[in-house]
Amino acid sequence: MNDTPVWFITGCSTGLGRALAAAILERGWRAAVTARDSSQVADLAAGHGDRALVLPLDVTDRAQIAEAVKRAEADFGRIDVLVNNAGYGYLAAVEEGEDHEIRALFDTNVFGLADVTKAVLPGMRARRSGHIVNVSSLGGLAAFGATGYYHATKFAVEGLSESLAAEVAPLGVRVTIVEPAAFRTNWSGPSMRQSPVHIDDYAETSGARRAATLATYGHQPGDPARAAEAIVAAVTAADPPLRLLLGKVAYDIAAARLDTLRTAFDTWRDLTLSADYPQEQKEA
Repeated sequence: MNDTPVWFITGCSTGLGRALAAAILERGWRAAVTARDSSQVADLAAGHGDRALVLPLDVTDRAQIAEAVKRAEADFGRIDVLVNNAGYGYLAAVEEGEDHEIRALFDTNVFGLADVTKAVLPGMRARRSGHIVNVSSLGGLAAFGATGYYHATKFAVEGLSESLAAEVAPLGVRVTIVEPAAFRTNWSGPSMRQSPVHIDDYAETSGARRAATLATYGHQPGDPARAAEAIVAAVTAADPPLRLLLGKVAYDIAAARLDTLRTAFDTWRDLTLSADYPQEQKEA
């Protein structure tokens, strides 16, 4: 019986998903390597024999999700670690957002993640073991102009993951939210979608940040291979974190965000407390 860990990873054609799949297979572990176009990940499986299972998977297709999870469980006997990595970005001021693109973004980044998780959870619950890794973003903790809809999807992933963690912890299943900053992937390049609508009044805010975001492509400080190693280290830790920031930029901005929130809360504390019924506030 093969007791090496089994990982199921979505969005392996490029970037972090690809680096993570490579890291898992290089360790001699087993992996279901998935992508919308499975031919783009065939090279990852080369030389790894039956330890690598290449599967087509569009996370917006529930029938394909069910088939991919069924195949992985049939071939490997179980799924130990699910990595919900599939996702992409969208550039637009909130007013510039296109309805069909916004819904497509949520279908992949939020509902696709939820659907894959729901397909894998029954097996994890039955075994009372497993680990779910949801790839969020620094943009799930702090928001900026031009990426409001992307942030909305990642804030959703954060909340969903926190609730999930509370629900499955008693069942032996762990959850880790991964929050990368800018990594040298296709996120700000070929994978990025953007609205063709440009409203002049936003030129100096979202317009400027659109340009700045696209200009980072190929120069991002984050290394996907090192990020993959960090994720493996977190998952295999004796006490895995609920949240894992990746990259110095992520740490610095997240820490500053905490300070900003604390200052704002303290500044408005008296007005905040004034909203309670006086008697109940006094008793508290």
